[in-house]
Amino acid sequence: MAQLWGGRFTKATDQLVYDFNASITFDKRMIFQDICGSMAHVRMLAKQGILTGEDRDAIITGLAGIYRDVTDGKLTITTEYEDVHSFCEAVLTERIGDAGKRLHTGRSRNDQVALDMRLYVRGQIAETDTCLTEVLTTLQDLMEKNVHTVMPGFTHLQKAQPLTLAHHLGTYFEMFRRDRERLADCKKRLNLCPLGAGALAGTTYPLDREYTATLLGFDGATRNSMDSVSDRDYLLEYLFILSVIAMHLSRFSEEIILWNSNEYRFVEIDDTYSTGSSIMPQKKNPDIAELLRGKTGRVYGSLMGLLTTMKGLPLAYNKDMQEDKEQAFDAMDTVNGCLKLFDGMLSSMKFNETRMRESASAGFTNATDAADYLVGKGIPFRDAHRYVGEMVLACIEKGCGLEDLTLEEFKAICPATEEDIYPAISLETCVDKRLTKGAPGPEAMAEELRSGSEYLKAVPPLSDPLTGLWESLSRTGD
Repeated sequence: MAQLWGGRFTKATDQLVYDFNASITFDKRMIFQDICGSMAHVRMLAKQGILTGEDRDAIITGLAGIYRDVTDGKLTITTEYEDVHSFCEAVLTERIGDAGKRLHTGRSRNDQVALDMRLYVRGQIAETDTCLTEVLTTLQDLMEKNVHTVMPGFTHLQKAQPLTLAHHLGTYFEMFRRDRERLADCKKRLNLCPLGAGALAGTTYPLDREYTATLLGFDGATRNSMDSVSDRDYLLEYLFILSVIAMHLSRFSEEIILWNSNEYRFVEIDDTYSTGSSIMPQKKNPDIAELLRGKTGRVYGSLMGLLTTMKGLPLAYNKDMQEDKEQAFDAMDTVNGCLKLFDGMLSSMKFNETRMRESASAGFTNATDAADYLVGKGIPFRDAHRYVGEMVLACIEKGCGLEDLTLEEFKAICPATEEDIYPAISLETCVDKRLTKGAPGPEAMAEELRSGSEYLKAVPPLSDPLTGLWESLSRTGD
């Protein structure tokens, strides 16, 4: 058992207690962040005269070697170590001797793990944002190709008014754009460095916390040492955003599942994103869309789990907070993986334009426009609403659409009806006349597409500053 403590203990830790307490099996994924944090820490210690330049260079070289060997598979992180922090320090000391024992000067595992988690979440936010950008790019492409693809819009799962596939997809474009905005906002709040806060009350060493923050790409150091080690708001916020993203994916997947059904036949999911039945040879199931929908509950569980863990913790650090990782890691992996799968499924999907238009025509989606037409003839809207309701009832009895009624049938219900009702209630007219901002009409959609294209060019995916800092952090010498 490799531990960073034990001087005041006279008995060895029970193995079950050790296993229960250890976090190495899951926090080992933060080794890059841990090593980068340690490199920044010793660089700051040397700058402040707390460590010699010789010790600094030995530690940095040793840490770089550890990361290289782990990455190359020459060194394995095993459960012999309590956590990733003890692994790095123990192996470092084995390799470079007493200089390795000076690595932990002026810090606690409390501020060390707080740093690692912030660095890791910052990188994951960049990954999620990149995945969202790819989905948005796919949506933008599909919208541009389907400005004139007429389909029914729904409320209460009942056909309501005609719109276009571009307009429908634009709804999800807005959802995912808001998700990106939330991620960027979350990154701003988390991008403060907790290293130097110590266990909870800072340290007597003359640390330069702002210098450490700069080395690691933070905007500055955290303001309160107790808050530095006990804060997980940024992680809760990220998990909330992941939950909202999962919800958006679930809603979209639900529609795809409906559209893919024999009753709708709006889309055909590509074979590469479908599965079959073990007993029914004809089946082509939307399993990926269903799993995307199902994973949402799992992500919600991670958010609720951490909220519940944090709700009763007194200041400052408590071991309960070790529970912030496993479910959070799972949520990050789940959502980032779902976004990649969804993008592939969406980009390979085929849309049945003919079937969509037939569905819009068959569901009286032009009834509102018929009422608006009568209003244009001087009839009060409430009366026009009643007249069109009677027209729809006549169509149901006859088994036809509004546009299939004869002029005589129209006039029998409302004498003000004229021949010009037919072009007024065509699906194309119903869509094209809707020109208010955000509507499905071609002029409004042209503006929406222009806005989306400019947005994707102007707002590139977030990046992880840490990946670009490795060279400077791992360099030895002044």
